[in-house]
Amino acid sequence: MQKWFRLALLVVAVIAALEWWSPGNPPSEPGGPPAPDLRTAPERPSSGYPAFLPSEAVATLDLIARGGPYPYERDGTVFQNREQRLPAQPRGYYREYTVPTPGSRDRGARRIVTGGDPPEVFYYTDDHYRSFREVQVPQ
Repeated sequence: MQKWFRLALLVVAVIAALEWWSPGNPPSEPGGPPAPDLRTAPERPSSGYPAFLPSEAVATLDLIARGGPYPYERDGTVFQNREQRLPAQPRGYYREYTVPTPGSRDRGARRIVTGGDPPEVFYYTDDHYRSFREVQVPQ
């Protein structure tokens, strides 16, 4: 039951984020300044995250920063780095988190892998650990 609640919470957060970023947003308050025309603005607001990250990865990084709750049971489990594509570290140093893939029936191939406790390095993979890109997380 808790798994479904966390999944529903993430879906609501992603939908809210997508709705906020959609073109033609109304002003946030009646009589307030008009919302930017997102048809001419960058694809997403300047969040400090690299442009290569999909919005779902940004949402996952935000969840990690808050300490959860995570929508998938395996989120936060030890990533063993069996392929040795990340720098060698003691077992338990790396943790993995699911980045939802729209249209996927399962967890999909996208992940955020963190290193350290609290996390001090962040990596993104969209091909199920075949390659990684380091992510500089804004402070």
